[in-house]
Amino acid sequence: MPAPRSRPPESQRGPGVAFLLAQVGARAAEEFASSLSELDISPGVAGIMRLLMADAAMTQQQLALTLGTAPSRVVAYVDDLEQRGWITRTRDANDRRANIISPTADGRRAFAGIATTARRHEQRITGSLSDDEAATLRELLTRIAASLDLTEGVHPGYRAE
Repeated sequence: MPAPRSRPPESQRGPGVAFLLAQVGARAAEEFASSLSELDISPGVAGIMRLLMADAAMTQQQLALTLGTAPSRVVAYVDDLEQRGWITRTRDANDRRANIISPTADGRRAFAGIATTARRHEQRITGSLSDDEAATLRELLTRIAASLDLTEGVHPGYRAE
């Protein structure tokens, strides 16, 4: 009966998981930003539209809390989206100090383009994996993200944009 194998020394194992996650994540973020730039959209705008499409409407304060950023940073995004005609801002009937942000029909059409770009990007990034492997990777990354208290569906980079 062969002896059980021991793990090779750290120096022979290759890059660690955290390094590989950072390496792949940086490349994925660069490529997604490049793809979105062809639509004249930043990743932050795409992320906000994704949140608005999922929730249909929210206050600017709720958006800032979801993103984990200061409400003052959200104003520039909201101004941009309103100028594009992708959202409307209306006063909250329950709190006249608050604005409710809702996607417009044009915003929903724009988001369809963003979603198509995101699907193509996902295929480029996971194209070397089988469907089962991609599902397993998604499950493992979701577990890691949860253990790090990351907000589901919100990229921490939106805070820095």
